[in-house]
Amino acid sequence: MPPSLADAARAFTLSDFDFHLPPELIAQHPAPERSASRLLDSTGATPQDRIFRDLPTLLQPGDLLVFNDTRVMNARLFGEKPTGGKLELLVERVLGGNQVAAHLRVSKKPEVGASVALTGAPGTHENLRATLLGRWPDAQGTLFRFVLTNDAGDDPFTLMARHGHVPLPPYITHTDSLEDAARYQTVFAKKPGAVAAPTAALHFDDTLLAAIDALGVQRAFVTLHVGAGTFQPVKTENLAEHQMHSEWYDVPTATQQAITDCRARGGRLIAVGTTTVRTLESWAQTGQTTGDTRIFITPGFDFKLVDLLVTNFHLPKSSLMMLVSAFAGYERVMALYRHAIAAQYRFFSYGDAMLLARQR
Repeated sequence: MPPSLADAARAFTLSDFDFHLPPELIAQHPAPERSASRLLDSTGATPQDRIFRDLPTLLQPGDLLVFNDTRVMNARLFGEKPTGGKLELLVERVLGGNQVAAHLRVSKKPEVGASVALTGAPGTHENLRATLLGRWPDAQGTLFRFVLTNDAGDDPFTLMARHGHVPLPPYITHTDSLEDAARYQTVFAKKPGAVAAPTAALHFDDTLLAAIDALGVQRAFVTLHVGAGTFQPVKTENLAEHQMHSEWYDVPTATQQAITDCRARGGRLIAVGTTTVRTLESWAQTGQTTGDTRIFITPGFDFKLVDLLVTNFHLPKSSLMMLVSAFAGYERVMALYRHAIAAQYRFFSYGDAMLLARQR
C-alpha cells in the first residue's frame, strides 16, 4: 500500500505525534547568520545534512517559492489595574476603530468598561490605556476586546510598535531584546498582524534570495497572520474533537497568476513554512482568496497545490506535527525527527529547518 494510502487508512490519535525532545535542543537564540542554520534535506532516498545556504542547489529553474509576508507585531503589552494588580495583554488581532482582540493574563479580570494603564516605552508619557469592552468574538469567546488609546489618538499598530514587546514563544525563556526585534522577523516582512513569526522564512537573507533569483526560481507571497494558537498543543486524543484556532489569510491576484504560470511551465511549487501551506491549501479547498481559516491538516489530507515544503522542527503533539506528517508521510517524518535529535539539530522557532517532498 502506498504511504499516502496507508496514512489515510490509519486511525491516528494524539499520542502518535508525541516524541521526547531533549530540552537543550530548543533553540533560545537564532544562528549567528540567518542562512547559517542547518538544513535536513529529505528529498532523496537518504536524508542529507546540509547548511541552509545550500538550498539553491536543491532548486530548479522554473520552480516557484511562496513566502508568507506577514509582519510580527510588538503584540505584548504590560499594564497595571487601578488596584495595583499587574496584567499582560497579548494582542491577537487588530479589529478597527482602535479595538483589538487580545489574550489577557491577570490575577483577577477587570470589569467591563474598566480602563487600565499600560506601560509606555521609557521616556514617553502618553497616557497609554486599554479599556475592556467584553469578550471576543462573542460572549463565549476566549479573547477579550479592548480599546487602545493614548493622548495623540494613535492607532493600535503605532502604539504597539512604540510600546509593545516582541511576542516570543513560550519556550524561549529570555525577555525580548534588540536581537529578537531584528531576528524574530523575516527580511521581507511587510503586512503587520502576526503574533508569531513564519519561522521557516527566518533563514532567508538578501544574499540567499539573490542567489535563488539568479537561478531563475520565481518568488511569490501570501499573507497569513500567525496567531498564538500555533504554539498550543492539541489536547484531545481523538483528533476529530480538536477545535482549530482561526487565522486570517490572503492570496493576492499576482500570486494566483504566478502559481498558474508555474504549473504551465512544469515547475514545482515550494511552500516556505506551514503557514504558507495552510494559506494555499485553504484557498484550494474553499476557493476563497481571503478570509479566516481553521483548516486542520492531518494524515490522509488531499493536498492540491504544494509540492515541496521548507519547514522548521515542530512541537510534540502540535497541529504542525500533524501537518508535516500529512505532507511527507507519518513514518518518514518521525524517522526524520529521530535523525534530527540524534544529530543535535536545533528545534522550534529559532532552530534549524528541513526540506520535505510531498508523498505521492
